[in-house]
Amino acid sequence: MTTKNAADSPGTSPDVLRYTAFATDPAGGNPAGVVLEAAGLDDAAMLAIAAELGYSETAFLTPDPAGVERAYTVRYFSPKAEVPFCGHATVATAVALAERDGAGEFVFATRAGTVPVAVSGDADAPRATLTSVAPRVEAAAGEDVTEALAALGWGAGDLDVALPPRVAFAGARHLVLAAATRARLADLSYDFARLEALMRRLDLTTVQLVWRESDSVFHVRDPFPVGGVVEDPATGAAAAAFGAYARELGLVPAEAELTLHQGADMGRPGVLTVTLRDGEERVRVTGSAVRIPF
Repeated sequence: MTTKNAADSPGTSPDVLRYTAFATDPAGGNPAGVVLEAAGLDDAAMLAIAAELGYSETAFLTPDPAGVERAYTVRYFSPKAEVPFCGHATVATAVALAERDGAGEFVFATRAGTVPVAVSGDADAPRATLTSVAPRVEAAAGEDVTEALAALGWGAGDLDVALPPRVAFAGARHLVLAAATRARLADLSYDFARLEALMRRLDLTTVQLVWRESDSVFHVRDPFPVGGVVEDPATGAAAAAFGAYARELGLVPAEAELTLHQGADMGRPGVLTVTLRDGEERVRVTGSAVRIPF
C-alpha cells in the first residue's frame, strides 16, 4: 500500500505496511500501520497518513541519528494526534523490521523513552517482546473515577473492589477500572465526548477496563476516544501499565506471567503476554504479529 503524504507531492509518498499485532490471524488482534522509511515526513504528513489509514496507530521510523545499527527513532500517530508510545504498533514494527533485516534485537527511541524489542521465532510465527520504560502507578481521584463511571454508564457496584481504580503508566497513562463481572465488561456503550473530555483533562491514552478470570488470566478492553477510535482491539502500552498495576497492588507474585485476552468482544481476538521479573522494574509485553494482505 502507498499512501500520499500531506502535501501529496510526487515521489515523496512512503510505503505504508499493514500488520496486525497480538494475533496470528490477520482478522484478529490490533491493526497498525508501519512506515519503515519516514525521513522527510513532517508532523502534518504523518498525521495525514495515520488519518487516511484509520488504524488506532501508525508507527513512523527514522534511522538512529548516531548511526547505531538496528536502532531507530519511532513516532506514533493516531488518526487524531501523536501519542508518546504505542505497544501494538511497536510489536508490528519490530516484526516488520525482522522480516526485512532478520530476527534479533532492536532499540526504539520513543517520545516516552528507550524501548528495547526482541523478535524471535521462525518466519511463519514471529513474536516480539518489548521492554517498557520505567512504569509508575498513582492514585485515581474519586471525582475522576465517578466521572469515568458516568461516561461509561457504569455504577459503583459494577466495580471489582479487589482491584481498585488507579492511573498506571508504562509509556502512556491509562486509568485502570476493574469490572465485577464478565458481562459488565462485555457490555460496552459509552458517551464518547464525555469520556474523551475527561481523558484529555487527565492526559490519558486509554481507559483500561479489566475483568479477572483467574490469578494470572485477565480480559481487557480499552476505549480510545482521544485517538478518534471507539475501542482499541489490543493495547500493548496498557498491558505493560497493567503489569505494573498488578505488581503494585500485590495481585501477582514478584515473578509472574500474565495472559491478557482482548478484542474478542469486537470480533478481533488477541492475546498479550505480560512478564514481570523479580527485582526488575520494567515490564515485558510479548505478542505475535502478521502482515495484513491487501
